[in-house]
Amino acid sequence: MKKTRQNKESQADRLMRSILQPGPPTPERIQWVEARGRAFSFTLEAGLPLLEAARCGFAAEGFAGGTLNFGAGALGPLAYVMPALSKTGENAAFYSDTFRPAGTTRLKIGAMTLGERDGAPFFHCHALWTEAGGRAGGGHILPEETVVAEPFAVEAFGIDGAVFTAEPDPETNFKLFGPVPSAVAGATTTGRAFALRLRPNQDFAGALETFCRERGIASAKLRGGVGSIIGARFADGRIVEPFATEMAVRSGAIASVADGALEAELDVALVDYLGGIAEGRLKRGDNPVLMTMELVLEVLSAATRL
Repeated sequence: MKKTRQNKESQADRLMRSILQPGPPTPERIQWVEARGRAFSFTLEAGLPLLEAARCGFAAEGFAGGTLNFGAGALGPLAYVMPALSKTGENAAFYSDTFRPAGTTRLKIGAMTLGERDGAPFFHCHALWTEAGGRAGGGHILPEETVVAEPFAVEAFGIDGAVFTAEPDPETNFKLFGPVPSAVAGATTTGRAFALRLRPNQDFAGALETFCRERGIASAKLRGGVGSIIGARFADGRIVEPFATEMAVRSGAIASVADGALEAELDVALVDYLGGIAEGRLKRGDNPVLMTMELVLEVLSAATRL
């Protein structure tokens, strides 16, 4: 039965929609590093650039980076871009011009990966929000220009032994975060964790299920989750047709079901390149990665060996 189910999932992968990338696909479709990690919470300090506020929170717990999830919060000023069509054909999709809404922007939900770029702290962050004038929006927050307007709490997961590092990616022709091994800093940790980057044109849920199955992981919790998928298909039947999106994972878990197979439950929020906003649980087997999906898997239990 398990073999039949896996065969059906493989057939579904071959039938999924896909987007041609400018470069050749890398044979390893999941970039990963095993590390150790720990969940904690902290408050982002008002008046600091969002990047510095996040860095300080992780540093206070002994970590150089990891992931964040957040709900209500306030930013101002805020600078962001949205997904957009590529004007040159050098990328499968691109970014819009930069938006800088006036006043204080009220966050609704978001996720962040904190790592490094060119040897300095950097983040990748997607969120949904409401601007001062009442307009609902979302997109990719720019670290250089965004400031914490009011203190707000975040849920973090620090990793020790791996770091998300921005490197050129020939397949997508972008400079993207991916996990690489790092020296162990000795931060207090509570368990195993895998830092992951999923490459394009593979189902989000299916890739995680396969990754866990191959490593004997019976259950795991997603920490963070920033990236993009090709449109969206939700479990309740809703469909997002515009192919270019920016997505944040609200929550996610992988666990065994009645027949012993693994299933991923992924609740997300996204904005598409036409400005459409959608939230909900993704349908398994029908949500391929567009450019990248970065996250940390916190291992909760291992499969029982017979």
